[in-house]
Amino acid sequence: MLSLTFYVQCAIAQTGKIQGYINDSNQKPIEGVVVSLLNAKDSSFVKAAISETDGKFEFVAIKNGNYLLMATNIGYKKFLGKSFSFDQSDVSVETIVMQDESQNLAEVKVVAKKPFVEKKIDRTIINPEALISNAGTTSLEILEKAPGIIVDVNGVISLKGKTGVVVFIDDKPTYLAASDLANYLRSLPSGSIETIEIMTNPPAKYDAAGNAGVINIKLKKNQVKGFNGGINLAYGQGRYARTNNSLNLNYRVNKLNFFTNLSVNQNNSYQDLTINRLYFTPDGTYSSGFTQNSYIKRQMGSNNLKLGLDYYLSKKSTLGVVFTGFINPFYSPVTNRSKILDKNNNITALITATNPTERKWTNQSYNINYAYKIDSLGKELTTNLDYINYSSEMTQNLVNSTFTPDNRPLGQTTLFSSLPADINIQTAKIDYVNPLQKGGKFEAGVKSSLVNTDNTADFFDVVDNNRIPNYEFSNRFRYKENINAAYVNYNRDWARFSLQLGLRFENTNIKGNQLGNVQIKDSTFTRNYNNLFPTLYLAYKLDSADIHQLGFSFGRRIDRPDYQAMNPFTYPLDRFTYYGGNPFLQPTYSYNFELSHTYKNFLTTTLEYSYTKDLIQETNEQRGTIFYSRPGNFGKQIAYGISVNAGFNITKWWALQLYTELKSLGFESIIYGQILDESRFYWFIGPNNQFKITKSLSAELSGNYQTRVLVAQFLTIPVWQMRGGLSYKILKDKGSIKLNVSDIFYTNQPGGDIRNIANSKANWLSFLDSRVVTFAFSYRFNKGKSLNARKSGGSESEQSRVKQN
Repeated sequence: MLSLTFYVQCAIAQTGKIQGYINDSNQKPIEGVVVSLLNAKDSSFVKAAISETDGKFEFVAIKNGNYLLMATNIGYKKFLGKSFSFDQSDVSVETIVMQDESQNLAEVKVVAKKPFVEKKIDRTIINPEALISNAGTTSLEILEKAPGIIVDVNGVISLKGKTGVVVFIDDKPTYLAASDLANYLRSLPSGSIETIEIMTNPPAKYDAAGNAGVINIKLKKNQVKGFNGGINLAYGQGRYARTNNSLNLNYRVNKLNFFTNLSVNQNNSYQDLTINRLYFTPDGTYSSGFTQNSYIKRQMGSNNLKLGLDYYLSKKSTLGVVFTGFINPFYSPVTNRSKILDKNNNITALITATNPTERKWTNQSYNINYAYKIDSLGKELTTNLDYINYSSEMTQNLVNSTFTPDNRPLGQTTLFSSLPADINIQTAKIDYVNPLQKGGKFEAGVKSSLVNTDNTADFFDVVDNNRIPNYEFSNRFRYKENINAAYVNYNRDWARFSLQLGLRFENTNIKGNQLGNVQIKDSTFTRNYNNLFPTLYLAYKLDSADIHQLGFSFGRRIDRPDYQAMNPFTYPLDRFTYYGGNPFLQPTYSYNFELSHTYKNFLTTTLEYSYTKDLIQETNEQRGTIFYSRPGNFGKQIAYGISVNAGFNITKWWALQLYTELKSLGFESIIYGQILDESRFYWFIGPNNQFKITKSLSAELSGNYQTRVLVAQFLTIPVWQMRGGLSYKILKDKGSIKLNVSDIFYTNQPGGDIRNIANSKANWLSFLDSRVVTFAFSYRFNKGKSLNARKSGGSESEQSRVKQN
């Protein structure tokens, strides 16, 4: 499948440039220094450059105005220069001399801290380390605090009220189903994450999958000369203990850059879930009931490793290899206690079920990438080859025991299952970037991916310790998917107007094969379709002082069914709840519009509208005493609303980041003969307060509140929570200790109603291990200047590029 994105930022043609050199205190040039060009008026960011091997840096295509320079590099004091004027004539600034951190500077010290949220023309950027409460947590918990993101009790992510979010790691899709993705994000510690990019309308460079948008998690990687890195250790205690620990290392010398991320984690938690179901006759008379309490304990270990090596072949070309992998053991004992009720709510039977689940989930991914800088103007060609494998070994042992109302045993059944799964993914991608005259840039690329999955479900009835094959549930499902894509991008900046335009084409070929068993015949299905996915971004500054800015974006998206979701077989979660796939699932298509206004770069108000066709969402059906859950297509969803994102300083010591949205979600469909035609507004608000108590001590107090939310057949209850934390800098500001508490009042406990089910009603309420006290320690170190590394001649773009595209 292919999407085309023209990313255009329109700027008046300019010919002058600003250039200079950077030396250390011994007058030796420094490579890899980040030089920021700032507006002299308010110190707002304009552009960044990185010094080359001879210490040189330069800025081109700069508007007339007054500017100042700020330079930063690990191991050196921050440099802040004096204001100067630029009027289209070449400007050579005085050589910047960077002082070692151990030296005392007489000049004013510049203190800069990244905000939690940054807004770009096509994405919102989250900086996890900006919040104290993120220390010692997981990536899924970070996403829960991000503006516009809701994570439900099962870890399913929705963005601005819509499900169908695709998660990327370092610009590469994870290719995981919702439940597996949630488990992976729970295993990824916050200390391994540099930034998180949220894109409701992603550029054409990204796959068109994900009708709600894309979340791109960028892992830490440093390209500073020498040996440097960081360590993050954390211990948390709720009802159960958890620990998240990570180590980030980087070593760059001569033409080699080696980097690694390692994490070892153990997250233990629980869910105390109560489900109630009411059954009625066709005339609406109550006939019977069912209530079930499930205590689900989760013991999730995770061991993650990322190894990478960049080799700078020449000043123009770079070759890189990256390996990532994990080994995640998982054990979850589940105990269900159920009551069967008659029409008078008298107990007719008691059922106890245990279902321990044991799983070992592994991953190995290999990437080879090559970048070639065609000329000094910025033309570049990059190539990526990837091989990814996910493998799972899982066993379950479902034991159902039935009792009379006075607890006399009536019988027992045992169902054992072995559920291995294997996913193999191969991708190849080529990207081309061509900066044009007068400030424009053209991008194009092609990509092809091949996915093969193999899922086996072997079920056995256990009688007198003998396993007898159960052919009602046993099956094997193979799935193949090939997607071929191409895209184009164009972007340009004028004085006040910016434009980004893109188009992506994707060709999809799918084949599913249900192998069946001795009782059930084989079945197959195929799908082949082509689609175009346009994207458009516009930005206009209403005044030259950037007080008022308008923005507009449009994009068409697709959401394909998960691989296992199209398996037609069903299998039991317990005696009264079955889950099945749906081979008739159609892809979801959505059209997304946003219109925004930004005031003084700190207050953004956005109007949103989206139309979604054939929304893939969980459906629920009651047949006799069995509750069936399977994915299905809902005819259409219409969502519209308004959101406000603001970040400002209330006082010198108190900063507030606030996100709120008011949105309507409407659904029209027929589900198992039941008409669903309903829309409902919900409101969300999430303030985050940061307090600077002393130079070394800071605090955080944040929270969120959400009203009822309508999601297809589900209507959730309101939830709210508060979080707090303290942070203290130690070891000459290179380290910190943090203490935080999540869900202080233990109020983030989800529940709701399941509706539009023939002759029945259902509701649920969960209690989670959400109140956790976490103590975290972090330390950054740099030994770069102690190495006499030979200069490799790397250019600015080679040093700053991320190579997992």
